[in-house]
Amino acid sequence: MAIAKAERLMNLALCLLGTRRPLSKRELRESIEAYLEAGSDDSFNRMFERDKDDLRELGLVIETVENLDGEVGYLARRDSNRLPPITLDAEEAAALGLAAKVWQQARLAGAASGALQKLRAAGLPEDFDPYEAHGALEPHIPVHEAAFEPLMLACRDRRPVVFDYRKATAAHPETRQVEPWALECWRGHWYLAGWDRDRGAERVFRLSRITGRVRSRAGRYTAEVPDVVTVRETVASWAGEITDRSALIRLRTGSGYPLRAKAVSVRELGDGWDELEIPYGHGLDAWLVEFGPDVVVLEPAELRADVVDRLRAVAKG
Repeated sequence: MAIAKAERLMNLALCLLGTRRPLSKRELRESIEAYLEAGSDDSFNRMFERDKDDLRELGLVIETVENLDGEVGYLARRDSNRLPPITLDAEEAAALGLAAKVWQQARLAGAASGALQKLRAAGLPEDFDPYEAHGALEPHIPVHEAAFEPLMLACRDRRPVVFDYRKATAAHPETRQVEPWALECWRGHWYLAGWDRDRGAERVFRLSRITGRVRSRAGRYTAEVPDVVTVRETVASWAGEITDRSALIRLRTGSGYPLRAKAVSVRELGDGWDELEIPYGHGLDAWLVEFGPDVVVLEPAELRADVVDRLRAVAKG
């Protein structure tokens, strides 16, 4: 279905770009096979209007012109849809070549190689090999989750998805209906930020906790997609990286070293326990639960209640 729509959009774009005069909807319908197969005029009109809107959203400038007989026609003038020449200096081309090197994995390798050929045509020095090691650091973004590729395509195509997701403290996965916004790699883990339709709010999902197959759903987004910078901040917040206050916990001596690394202060209490002050942000309750009986939350009260609720949910299975 996705391939058929992409082919239909390409054919419509070629018709609009290739004509010297405005084409009516009747002429476009007779020129594009997919439109000829439309069951009725209403079906064709809905399909055409959606396709026209999609092309405009992709950046194609489509003009609507009315002739002397009052008939409406459409065309996309080449001079209005021509990109300016793209030139890159050596540093810019090298940076983009290095970025392409990151994606030498899975099915992204072919796209990265093709992009490098275009970069060379745009000014990437011929003697620069982005696949050759140029230093002690090797750029690489690991992608082991099967959900990565279908979610990447869904983010690109703005397609809602459905998948089963197991929260850190849940024994069984739950079905989530999501409008995917963007994928972000944060602290070595991939996260999906998007709109959770069932909860009516933005949510962040760790890809390693997605179970089963990611299924695409038809239809448009119901929520506005935020700016990419806002998405990065959202991922950081849900990953527990953004904090605005402190929490006080008791931690068993000799355990919980990740918590100790984040601690603002540590005080020995004796009897095998220490008292730690740690930064408190979204997601801290889920993290503390992972340490089980080695952690006791002292304050604030809402954090203690959240941890207790999560432990009870795990106990119930």
